[in-house]
Amino acid sequence: MTTLNGEDEVAGLCRDLIRIDSTNAGDNSGPGERAAAEYVAEKLAEVGLEPRILESDSHRANVVVRVEGEDPSRDALLLHGHLDVVPFDAADWTLHPLSGEIADDCVWGRGAVDMKNMDAMILAVVRQRISEGRRPPRDVVLAFTADEEAGGEYGAQWLAAEHKDLFEGCTEAIGEVGGFSVSIDDARRLYLIEAAEKGIAWMRLTATGRAGHGSMLNAENAVTELAEAVGRVGRYQWPVRLTRTVETFLTETSRALGFDFDPDDPEATVAKLGPLARMIGATLRNTANPTMLQAGYKANVIPQTATAHIDGRFLPGYEEEFFQTLDELLGPNVTREFVYHDVALETGFDGPLVRAMADALVAEDPGALAVPYTLSGGTDLKAFSVMGVRGFGFAPLKLPADLDFSGMFHGVDERVPVDSLKFGVRVLDRFLDAC
Repeated sequence: MTTLNGEDEVAGLCRDLIRIDSTNAGDNSGPGERAAAEYVAEKLAEVGLEPRILESDSHRANVVVRVEGEDPSRDALLLHGHLDVVPFDAADWTLHPLSGEIADDCVWGRGAVDMKNMDAMILAVVRQRISEGRRPPRDVVLAFTADEEAGGEYGAQWLAAEHKDLFEGCTEAIGEVGGFSVSIDDARRLYLIEAAEKGIAWMRLTATGRAGHGSMLNAENAVTELAEAVGRVGRYQWPVRLTRTVETFLTETSRALGFDFDPDDPEATVAKLGPLARMIGATLRNTANPTMLQAGYKANVIPQTATAHIDGRFLPGYEEEFFQTLDELLGPNVTREFVYHDVALETGFDGPLVRAMADALVAEDPGALAVPYTLSGGTDLKAFSVMGVRGFGFAPLKLPADLDFSGMFHGVDERVPVDSLKFGVRVLDRFLDAC
């Protein structure tokens, strides 16, 4: 077998994956992930692995393969990445989001940040190691999933429910939205490793009143009832709740920036984080944002019902408080039901896996400081955690100081520097040796 070089391959792998349209609008109407899954499976098969393509529905495809380790008696490690991406409006982009073009030393396109970059890094490092005859210390399971951008019903959730046997022995995992750098100065960088995720509660609100003519008095107007409830929720200032992971992040970040963290005023620290403040600020408290409204069918008819949607996110340990407060805000005349509901996660930032991540980063970047943080969104880790897997977000990238990486998640002009991808391959290679 020809020896492969992951650093040479990774940008091309990322480019190829971006060029495969796997947009997911959440209604099962898109192209699906089948073409991307076939590409991934082909690249794995080229080095002698035997990946399985598993379809949960037409074109909704996942890829799973186990790489045998030197000591199969040890617990296995899961590396997971999703193949779907969110939709886009090409007119808003500098370069077409499906071009995968390499320009200005970056790979451009939808998925360059979320998360075909990590898919490419996993493929590159695994292909290199297999071609060199280097086995990991323990079994490593690779999972490339469908549908993460819509909650994972056709992807990680389905795999955890229907193909649990493929993950036998997996106790730890790494996945997306972590491991990227934030520059402190020219010599030092924080690398944010996701150790917690907020829970998700997408809800439909319904108010029911008395239908009638729009010209008449009506004290039971469903639109009014719903609008007032939505206004209360949307304007509510949720109290700060410092979780273990958030407090650790703010303490470590404050120390690195040269000032003391004041737990009574965490927002003062967040305000000094620049573009990162959007992501971190959302992890200081629960949130509930109105996102959709629907009522009526004619201007002169008062409808009997009105509905709205709320995107709720709750911190680990604060789910009960979240729903109790939400119900008080809604009042007795508005009901809620889940469109999608998933757990919050949090794990300690300690143990051999954490040391392996931190050591791999420092080996490639002596100015690296690994810090845990909480993700305001969610990932496939929620589904895999049901199987008892402890996971982290670790897709290592050393980024230019002026690149607003976190702002490109689901944004326009997604791009990832080629050198950052090469850095990620080197770090993942060291990490796999150490874990």
